Amino acid sequence: MGKFTLLKTEGKARRGRFETVHGVVETPVFMNVGTSAAVKGGISTEDLHDVKCQVELSNTYHLHIRPGDDVIYKMGGLHKFFKWDRPVLTDSGGFQVFSLAKLRKITEEGVAFNSHIDGKRIFMGPEESMRIQSHLGSTIAMAFDECVENPSPYAYVKASEERTVRWLKRCREELDRLNSLPDTVNPHQMLFGINQGGTYEDLRIENMIETAKIPCDGYAIGGLAVGEDAQTMYRIIEAVEPYMPTDKPRYLMGVGTPQNIVEAVYRGVDFFDCVMPSRNGRHGTLFTWEGKMNINNESYILDARPISPSCDCPACRHYSRSYIRHLLKAKEMLGMRLCVLHNLYFYNDLMEKIRQALDNGAYEEFYRTYRNRLAARVADGS
Repeated sequence: MGKFTLLKTEGKARRGRFETVHGVVETPVFMNVGTSAAVKGGISTEDLHDVKCQVELSNTYHLHIRPGDDVIYKMGGLHKFFKWDRPVLTDSGGFQVFSLAKLRKITEEGVAFNSHIDGKRIFMGPEESMRIQSHLGSTIAMAFDECVENPSPYAYVKASEERTVRWLKRCREELDRLNSLPDTVNPHQMLFGINQGGTYEDLRIENMIETAKIPCDGYAIGGLAVGEDAQTMYRIIEAVEPYMPTDKPRYLMGVGTPQNIVEAVYRGVDFFDCVMPSRNGRHGTLFTWEGKMNINNESYILDARPISPSCDCPACRHYSRSYIRHLLKAKEMLGMRLCVLHNLYFYNDLMEKIRQALDNGAYEEFYRTYRNRLAARVADGS
């Protein structure tokens, strides 16, 4: 079991420390998303150390499809597979089943669906998800849940969130069984439960109360940032937060922009993940302390400055805006790689600055300074 220590609070914002079998995580934390055990954009495991990554997140569904969780199991688990010595979180595969899979059929047992790669028929339920994640040997396994679209009909969301609680009980029982086996890759694998309930506050609260009754190492808020506006997301966090155990980490899944993170920390969240820094970086959208910039713009053709003069990432230490823009325009892989490195570094640096502000009792000031600035667009050429 992981040990979470709440070091201090400022309003709802929390500064914590999470001890795991693969190392200590300082929170709030952003997890860098390596869907198929690699961050898209040519980012290596060594790079993850350089950009101050604390936790890498990999995808259960994608790794089950390719190369197969049995392959990773035979290679000694994810940590050995991609040579990583820090915590790994694997999501349950639930989100991908609902976002990628076609012709899916949901029953009490689980979900039958077709692979988005080759159309092969696959079945995944709580037990199957736990077995795959046990094969992967991640530090933290996520419970198998249903992620509904927002908005969805109230009756459907209620039936879905109630089933998600029943599925969590099965996940807990199966992971306990798997952790007791002599040939398990990581017998200390932890489980995070997931809160669902769409955009209905009463269902979210009901679900969180029931979810918290099942012993887990952390609790996540799922099913947000999937179509609803930011204010709705903040409203749901505020409704759920009072019912989340204070002595366990809180994880807002799939979120988000730097502004989203600053706002969610303010509302009591500890863990984050999102593909945004890598996905946006590959297309030339870069995050800085002055706001977002598009390096593809013509104003940067002769700009000899680094992406951000205050940044110490590998891209900013060595290369100009002019050169990085040229690489992207020439479709050279190095351009994408440098942009992704910058964005990953920025996100991890953002979390470090958030932790420092909390350590110093200055998060309120930090929040008011950066909540809007981080969402602004940098004027061309500035």
